[in-house]
Amino acid sequence: MEISFAAAPAERKSPSWSALLAQYREPSTVRSTFEILVTAVPFIALWALAAVAVLNGYWVGLVLTIPAAGFLVRLFALQHDCGHGTLFARRGLNDWTGRVLGVFTLTPYDYWRRTHAVHHATAGNLDKRGIGDVNTLTVREYRALPWLGRARYRLYRHPIVMFGLGPAWLFLCQYRLPIGLMRAGAQPWVSTIATNLAIVLPVAAMIWLVGLWPFLLVQVPITLLAATIGVWLFYVQHQFEETHWSGEGEWSFQHAALHGSSHYDLPWPLAWITGNIGIHHVHHLSAKIPFYRLPEVLRDHPDLRNVGRITLLESLKCVKLVLWDENARRLVSFREARAAA
Repeated sequence: MEISFAAAPAERKSPSWSALLAQYREPSTVRSTFEILVTAVPFIALWALAAVAVLNGYWVGLVLTIPAAGFLVRLFALQHDCGHGTLFARRGLNDWTGRVLGVFTLTPYDYWRRTHAVHHATAGNLDKRGIGDVNTLTVREYRALPWLGRARYRLYRHPIVMFGLGPAWLFLCQYRLPIGLMRAGAQPWVSTIATNLAIVLPVAAMIWLVGLWPFLLVQVPITLLAATIGVWLFYVQHQFEETHWSGEGEWSFQHAALHGSSHYDLPWPLAWITGNIGIHHVHHLSAKIPFYRLPEVLRDHPDLRNVGRITLLESLKCVKLVLWDENARRLVSFREARAAA
């Protein structure tokens, strides 16, 4: 595939990021094991402390569900790396680690890995939307919809649905069946059903130990908060004003990866708890890089730091961006689309 590299200094300096970033792909078994331990142990400890506090009538213990949700997000980041085969050198070790983590995150590993692979292969391609991404219409497509279709899309993109009801539906309901891959063979079904059965065992044990209501008072806030954070991160990584979308004839993997994914420049504590997933443009350039090596890429290639960079404050403005304007080549709000019309 012939690719043009005229858009950005970072691209002009290196015509082949895939080859350049190959040196960062080697994972460390010791480091990966350490990252699992420093994430799983605090999560389990926080969950247990919150449950004990609630059992003894100390409702302030529910405050512990907030950091616990953060560590659950980090567990998902580890599962995410397993799906790319980057946490360990051996595929089998990645897969079984990811499946175990999927019980904690309520995410069927093999099913999710398959849809996420589609996302990486098609991100920014207007002709291949619909699997593993946030549903995004062009201005022209939106205007062509009947009023009911427009109302449905506006409801879908409303912040309460996108970051409230949507995450709850995704992790509690949608991931219980292989929605989107219902006819893709046995693997998605085996993944979801096996994960569902595996979830039942620890849930039943926890309910037996602490009781139904204490379990729900601890687990539900952790799950919903972590789900919302996860959806927010995924949203901001691709739904920012200067992102990139193009049709099949113009689309190229490298350009879409570099300019269709953001560098969500978070403060260090937030970057750590989210597994450096904010360095998303580098992740899309080379998904085989372990999450703990992504900062090395920015250190060694400073030109990448400002490509698609958005700060925590700037990211709040991304909520209103809901339609791709093919003429302006950027995401716009409903108000902007209406004014342009």
